Amino acid sequence: MDTNNNEREFYTLTDEEGNEIEFELIGAAEIKGVTYYAMIPADAADKAQEEENGFCEYVILRAEKDEDGADSLVTIDDDEEFDDVADYFDDLFSEEIDYDATEN
Repeated sequence: MDTNNNEREFYTLTDEEGNEIEFELIGAAEIKGVTYYAMIPADAADKAQEEENGFCEYVILRAEKDEDGADSLVTIDDDEEFDDVADYFDDLFSEEIDYDATEN
């Protein structure tokens, strides 16, 4: 995913009960031909910046087509699939940025 670090992407999602919740996209990956998105509730992103550790939990959603052919994001019901994707995102997010590295 190529995004400018200064640009934040927000999505309003509707849950199964019809409630709308705004999420911020924090990562995306294509694994075995399926696209997955890691998101945090938008208000959680602001709260995490205020906390010392800057960490908040994220949700992982899978992109798929609904019965009308429209794009939708769904939760992952398969435990093995979820674990594989969660491991990928955990590794991605745990990589430390080396601020002492010099730029060329």
